[in-house]
Amino acid sequence: MGLEQHQVPLDVLERVAIAEDDLGKVVAGLRDRANLAEVVVLSTCMRTELYAVVERFHEGVTDLQEFLAAMAGSSVDALDGRWTVFFDDAVTGHLFEVAAGLRSSVLGETEVLGQVRRALERAQAEHASGPVLSGLFRHAVQAGRHVRSTTAIAQGSTSLSHVAVELAASRLGGSLAGRHVVVVGAGEMGEGMVDALGGHGDLAQVVVANRTVGRASTLAARVGGNGVGLAGLGEALASADVVFVSTGASLPVLDAELLAPALGARAAAVGRPPLVVVDLGVPRNVDPAVAGISGIDLLDMDDLTEHAERAMEGRRAELSAAQEIVTQEVERYRAEERARGAAPVVSALRARIEELRRSELARHRARLSELDERQWQEVDSVVRDVLAKLLHQPTVAVKEAAGTPRGERLVEALRTLFDL
Repeated sequence: MGLEQHQVPLDVLERVAIAEDDLGKVVAGLRDRANLAEVVVLSTCMRTELYAVVERFHEGVTDLQEFLAAMAGSSVDALDGRWTVFFDDAVTGHLFEVAAGLRSSVLGETEVLGQVRRALERAQAEHASGPVLSGLFRHAVQAGRHVRSTTAIAQGSTSLSHVAVELAASRLGGSLAGRHVVVVGAGEMGEGMVDALGGHGDLAQVVVANRTVGRASTLAARVGGNGVGLAGLGEALASADVVFVSTGASLPVLDAELLAPALGARAAAVGRPPLVVVDLGVPRNVDPAVAGISGIDLLDMDDLTEHAERAMEGRRAELSAAQEIVTQEVERYRAEERARGAAPVVSALRARIEELRRSELARHRARLSELDERQWQEVDSVVRDVLAKLLHQPTVAVKEAAGTPRGERLVEALRTLFDL
């Protein structure tokens, strides 16, 4: 169950967004609910989704609904029809599409695959995921990689960082040549921004501002830029033409007061274009009131999504091929799950037959003492091969039918017939 950007306004999405530092606490809180046996939380700039194995269906769904509604500062009734809800096999298809970037505003985006992987790692660290969700998320990552390596859906600008750079350039005549750029935040998205800027070698200057100066300096060095602490942000903004903001903060880090030096410098320069500020944060990192200030062109996630929609037409031809791969991966996952469901019974059956084989051969060995070791090994091998052939068809039948009513009947029959 989750909320996605195309279903709710940005202000709702940012209220349910979970900061990286808070994710462990959230997962642990959900894990401790009696109706939830396993939980993984996936929170990105486009969605917050709760994946759960529930002990009691209706109570478990209610737990998830109430949790999301409380985070959104809303009621369950008010969000009814606005959240994504999937059950059983539909969950597999949805998650595989998310991991493949097919449900992203930037079709085929690359960041979401790492976010899916880290969501599982955090749940495992909190002992919240078990065999069901761990297997599901691991296979989702494999499916996402398969789509990107087999199709051209990941060609071109397939990250929000690259889209943000493209959008900023379009607001400044189509190029960032000779521009002064400031990147606020040196986390995953900030790193993506710097890498995206690396393709623009004609920039006048790049400054990375971050709480930790060392991290900012290391990141800025990739593009020959400088790193500063947040205390030096105001000075960096004074000469900026473009500002990209993406931090893990839950409150705005950029407001009119902090932007005052930049506005003052621009007012003194005749013909200088507006300062382009791109807010990639969810929750927003720039005070929305900044949009009303003359001389500032503020862009947020809604603007990025709109720009990405226009830019990705060339990759839509790859969509059907990508969806076909997702369908194949879903079927492969289901087949593996069915086989795993039958595996304990098949293993127990084979162990029982092997036990009988050994005991019967041991019982008859004294009576067949005239056989030398080589001949005895031949007898042992023949008996083993005959039993393997006898077990082959029942084993295949049980594995193929596993997860279906017929499969359950076959498994129960084996348990009864062989006392497993």
